[in-house]
Amino acid sequence: MPGLCLVGVLVGAGHAIHHWTGSVVLAPLFLSLVFGLAVGILADLPQRTAAGVAFARSRLLRLGVVLMGLQVTFGQIAEIGFLGLAVIAAIVAASFQFTRLAARLIGVDRRLAELIAAGTSICGASAIIGVDTVTRGRAGDVPYAIACITIFGTLSMLAFPLLSGLLGLDARHYGLWAGSAIHEVGQAVAAACLDSAESGYFGAIAKLARVAMLAPLILLLALGARSKGRRADNARVPVPWFVAGFVGLVGLNSIGALPPAVAALGADGSRILLAMALAAIGLEIDLRALAGMGLRPLLLGGASWLFISGFSLILIVVLL
Repeated sequence: MPGLCLVGVLVGAGHAIHHWTGSVVLAPLFLSLVFGLAVGILADLPQRTAAGVAFARSRLLRLGVVLMGLQVTFGQIAEIGFLGLAVIAAIVAASFQFTRLAARLIGVDRRLAELIAAGTSICGASAIIGVDTVTRGRAGDVPYAIACITIFGTLSMLAFPLLSGLLGLDARHYGLWAGSAIHEVGQAVAAACLDSAESGYFGAIAKLARVAMLAPLILLLALGARSKGRRADNARVPVPWFVAGFVGLVGLNSIGALPPAVAALGADGSRILLAMALAAIGLEIDLRALAGMGLRPLLLGGASWLFISGFSLILIVVLL
């Protein structure tokens, strides 16, 4: 309980500042991580908080990913049509693979590269902490990846509305572009809504389609890691069965089995649990380890951001 209470206070402070400022940049997930880092640096935490912090970092993280299934339905995804869904899937797959290839070329650790790739191609911090359950990155990988996503996602949120007019995009094309290229859900929807209500609608649908691809991505990475572990040294890499919970809740939400109030409460609960997991991760981080990673991962995040922005624009304008 002491560790969970500490994490809860940090998350509460992050939500309070977010609501006070009304800033999309100062999102609760990001602030929870920052506050966790700050407390971890400034305070010598008592040993009795360790168990609760570890519980938030592991169990609550997985439960938060499961509850993310309440944010999307199969019907919403179907609204963009088969071709639209295929285009978004291609954007996700190409961006993820580009980031992994670029990481090998510039010398970034594979585990950190996969976190940056997931955050860029899927849904920001939520994807990063979900994929980390499989990649098992080093202590500083998650906060470094989230920092990259925050920086470049914010740049997208500021630049995309300006580029929309210069490129002559209509509301539908612009909304699909913002939803398929900008990192965080809040950033994507905010940028899409700046153009019009119609573009905001298409932006939200495209972004939710990307969120739904988190489950198969985690499963594929887990199966790949498990296979490689068996070939190398019979190491056991667990298959994340909590992904089945995610898909199951998407299904229940799609058929209307859950009252709207329950689905909304579950979606809010997901954001709170993921924020608690990030605060716990921040409490356990040594900033010296982050500084030791250098600027190459940041360069990788920038290259990945430019790729998904350009590639998605081309596919959407040409095919949709």
